[in-house]
Amino acid sequence: MTEQNLTDSRYDVVVVGGGAAGLSAALVLGRARHRTLVVDAGEPRNAPSAHMQGYLSRDGMPPAEFLALGREEIARYGVELVRDRVTDVARGEDFTVALERGGGVRARRIVVATGLKDEMPDVPGVAERFGRDVLHCPFCHGWEVRDEPFGVLASSPAGVHQALMVSRWSKDVTFFLHRVAEEELSDLDLRRLAAAGVDVVPGEVAGLVVEDDRLTGVRMADGAVHSRSVVFVAPRPVPQTGLLERLGAEMDETPFGTYPVVDPNGLTSVPGVWAAGNAIGFTEQVVHAASGGYRAATAIVGDLRMADLDAALGA
Repeated sequence: MTEQNLTDSRYDVVVVGGGAAGLSAALVLGRARHRTLVVDAGEPRNAPSAHMQGYLSRDGMPPAEFLALGREEIARYGVELVRDRVTDVARGEDFTVALERGGGVRARRIVVATGLKDEMPDVPGVAERFGRDVLHCPFCHGWEVRDEPFGVLASSPAGVHQALMVSRWSKDVTFFLHRVAEEELSDLDLRRLAAAGVDVVPGEVAGLVVEDDRLTGVRMADGAVHSRSVVFVAPRPVPQTGLLERLGAEMDETPFGTYPVVDPNGLTSVPGVWAAGNAIGFTEQVVHAASGGYRAATAIVGDLRMADLDAALGA
């Protein structure tokens, strides 16, 4: 990793974001002999997690270790990486990429892999325990907490789905309605919850009970405490897509945020701009993000190759 000592002011590709998607794209681009720069703000979405699961051959690896290995790999192929933040991208014959710490570079193509941020429910203790015993994804963490007493904190009636899903990993699940009225749940919701053995607790949650740095319960506004050792929540995803919006990319509003419209390889509606990872969707896990970065990079290699050949023919 360099500290703003960039060897060039013009790159074939600038990758914005140094998570799984960005590093995967950079690896493919470097191996294809393209001058590539990764600009990494150092704010990965999964930083609160001690381990990542479900990535074949890397199951259980700490996310920081995974990214460190990725940075080592891209360096072997001459890819540069700076710890900085892209503040703006302007279109022209090349893209002009402005950096927060000053200056900027030009690029023929751009990969936006800026991810998203998880905004926690405003319940005392939730943000502080997130990634430890406050979790959001049973596929990411369910095995590690299997058979423990689960709580599920509703943020909306859609929380029913999360409660039903996590009941695959534990037979002891309590669904806290919090600020959701019981009347907002459908008859089918209630019957499914009963069939799954999920207890439904109405009333607002006041906070979490933590003893000796360990979650032990959920405290209700009326003072009642329900013994739980794990609580699942549904954070509000906040996509970091400001650069794409400023570039004029077509966006699509979803229940989980606004994301760019992309083709199967991640190409946005802006010529020369690809997107990958959580910048294109809420459910992109690490393995999906790495795959998306790979697909985007292979498409860019082909795109640049044809552009160079066409330019040679024109000359």
